[in-house]
Amino acid sequence: MRVIRGESTRRGLLAGAVGAALIATAGLPGQAQAEGELNIYSSRHYDTDERLYSDFEEQTGITINRIEDSADVLLERISSEGANSPADLLITVDAGRLWRAEDMGLLAPVENDVLSERIPANLRDDEGHWFGFSQRVRTIFYNSDEVENPPQTYEALADPQYEGMVCTRTSSNIYMLSLMAAMIEHKGEEAAEAWAAGVWNNRARDPQGGDTDQLRAVVSGECQIVLANDYYFGRALRKDVDGLTGSTDMFGWVFPNQATTGAHANISGAGVVATAPNRENAIAFLEYLASDQAQLYFAEGNDERPVVAGVELPDSLKQMGEFEKDEITLTSYGANQALAQQIYDRVGFE
Repeated sequence: MRVIRGESTRRGLLAGAVGAALIATAGLPGQAQAEGELNIYSSRHYDTDERLYSDFEEQTGITINRIEDSADVLLERISSEGANSPADLLITVDAGRLWRAEDMGLLAPVENDVLSERIPANLRDDEGHWFGFSQRVRTIFYNSDEVENPPQTYEALADPQYEGMVCTRTSSNIYMLSLMAAMIEHKGEEAAEAWAAGVWNNRARDPQGGDTDQLRAVVSGECQIVLANDYYFGRALRKDVDGLTGSTDMFGWVFPNQATTGAHANISGAGVVATAPNRENAIAFLEYLASDQAQLYFAEGNDERPVVAGVELPDSLKQMGEFEKDEITLTSYGANQALAQQIYDRVGFE
């Protein structure tokens, strides 16, 4: 297995140009046509995924070559490489990015009985351009010692009673954009804008950091109510996480909107690149990701929720309880993404 990790954390879009040189030295273009290879462009960054790749290689004899970078960098890279791109498969951690890749013409449709049978219809593109393989749920976490009546819905985060208590990521973060996109789909533009303004007015501090940082801010006392994906907290229940270990008992959590739409869920998913030189190998990997074995790796290795029915949850997520998820069609996350950012910008949500 060959892995090239991008430079986006330090150099932004310059990574595309740097990566082009790296890929040449690594030999991917010259080997892309070789039998038994699969070239993956991935924005997933979890060490536990290594088992997914190594097991697939062992089972099939197909060698995986992998480039890791942010989703935006990878999309621009595939686009700039054009017909000469060695990429066979794009993996991202948000339905909105997959929608964007499809909209850019970067993904090819796949008709596959295994994927159609195992992946729920609302978690895949209608025409097979992309498929979701794990889920993460946008959860309200709060300091149970300080918040007596936590918000039970996303809409309630805008209630003035929580002024000075709420922390979120920046408005440009893909999780925030997808949540807003779902709000637009369910409530309409006017209500979504009023919600964004209310949440911004209730902020305890200006947005900063990732989901784990939001949870740490509860421990430090900087924030009393935060939004974070459930698997970040599940990870802290399962193993040591700096700034959270030893403090998880202070948290309460709410899976929102149980009486209405259900809790907002997003996916990690993948699609076959339109110019894939190893298309059949890419489809074989998609089938593998839908297998019970791979679904268990997502769950047990990274505390993500399987998308395939009947696959058992990890103990960390079982501890968090059962709930109803929003069954919204995830294509709306991409279709409403530009408007979502416009709404945030209009209310001054940084």
